[in-house]
Amino acid sequence: MTVPETLHRIPRRPWRWLPWLLLSQLLVAATWLRLGWPVGLPLMVASHALFMVPVFLPNSRFYAPVLSRLPGSAPRVWLTIDDGPSDQTPAVLDLLDRYQAKATFFLVGERALAQPDLVRQMLARGHTLGNHSHRHPQTRFWRLGLAAMAAEIGECQKALTAITGQPPRWYRSVVGMTNPFVAPALQQWQLTRVGWSARGYDGVDCQPAAVVERIAAQLGPGAIVLLHEGAAHGHNLAIIEAVLQALQDRGLRAELPDATLS
Repeated sequence: MTVPETLHRIPRRPWRWLPWLLLSQLLVAATWLRLGWPVGLPLMVASHALFMVPVFLPNSRFYAPVLSRLPGSAPRVWLTIDDGPSDQTPAVLDLLDRYQAKATFFLVGERALAQPDLVRQMLARGHTLGNHSHRHPQTRFWRLGLAAMAAEIGECQKALTAITGQPPRWYRSVVGMTNPFVAPALQQWQLTRVGWSARGYDGVDCQPAAVVERIAAQLGPGAIVLLHEGAAHGHNLAIIEAVLQALQDRGLRAELPDATLS
């Protein structure tokens, strides 16, 4: 089905930040020359922060459009599950079937190539896929340059397309970080960046009850829920099941946006 224009947010001007960067630095230089370092130095620091802080804000639109929740008031949410495929994938799929829930799996390209049958199972059981980089370079994703970022996104896109025969149209940044070089790759591959509105921090060492409590507090119509699979702490299955139960208790349905909004 065709994704509505409001959801399919491909960057149209991926370099729109560049003139503002140049202008800001010219302003800093002019101010420094005229008023000296006591004014110029704080202004330089502030100008750098203006362009750095959005990198670490998962739902910032500074460098690229982002879909952070679904429009409308229908009782539905979008479950998104990052970092697979993993050894937990079959059990996750069984849980989703048990609760009649659908999800989008944001996959790591290398992991998908290592377990292509699991990727095909996701599609066969009615779920969709998203691009979550090729190698998941968690500690350095924020500082990747133009070529390295293009490779992370492009190689994952090629891998998932080769496995399934259809290119994903959703993308999620590693740890939600989006630097200036994400948007050109999204434009090249016609990808829509997806953020989230409900998060429990289940990708790191955690207490399941606290994670579910944080997510439950943010649930509601149109929520995009961020979940993970395969984390070292081993609690992801319990967390996913508890979230599915919370949705059921609140009368919310876990559905795919292209099935419910087109």
